[in-house]
Amino acid sequence: MEETNVYRKQGFGQHSGFGTHPALLIVDFVTAFIDPEQYGGGNIPAAVERTEPLLKCVRNHRLPVVYTRVVYSDDGADAGAFCLKVPGLSRLTEDAPASQIVEGLTPEPGEYVIRKKQPSAFFGTDLAAWLIQRQVDTVIVTGCTTSGCVRASVVDSMSYNFRTVVAEDGVGDRALGPHEANLFDMGQKYADVIPTADIIRHLDD
Repeated sequence: MEETNVYRKQGFGQHSGFGTHPALLIVDFVTAFIDPEQYGGGNIPAAVERTEPLLKCVRNHRLPVVYTRVVYSDDGADAGAFCLKVPGLSRLTEDAPASQIVEGLTPEPGEYVIRKKQPSAFFGTDLAAWLIQRQVDTVIVTGCTTSGCVRASVVDSMSYNFRTVVAEDGVGDRALGPHEANLFDMGQKYADVIPTADIIRHLDD
């Protein structure tokens, strides 16, 4: 493929690999984002299923786990420009069923749930400091959507100098075109893109 050759010639697509202290970041796997009548659809439900065994593996190794939820105040006073583009996001309040983490990925005690108002898990949150305090050097990312909040979180993760690994089949989008294009782009510039089975195999070695 000619485009791929251009990236290779220019030195993109190198591997950053795993460090010695990984953590799992699960981005926005909440009810609204698996429901095609709200903000879901595509391959997002399949990505949730693929994340379940990865989460189990991470828990077995007692590694840090972080979840994100998009949460706005009940009166919408904190809704910003993101909600101008997608007004219905302001309905994702603390107690709204649509904003709850999906069954099968329910957080356990000691796992950190971040409320965010922007696409990135890092923007306006203490995630970077939380990870640094735990000596994390590698962030494994699952969640949705690949082209939106996952991508934004991956770019910021790399920007904080964390080695960043995207679970190829553990992220999903409402449309496959943006999903595939963003996986390719993240793999060329920001992260290693690796199937969940290979991540589990690495963690178990």
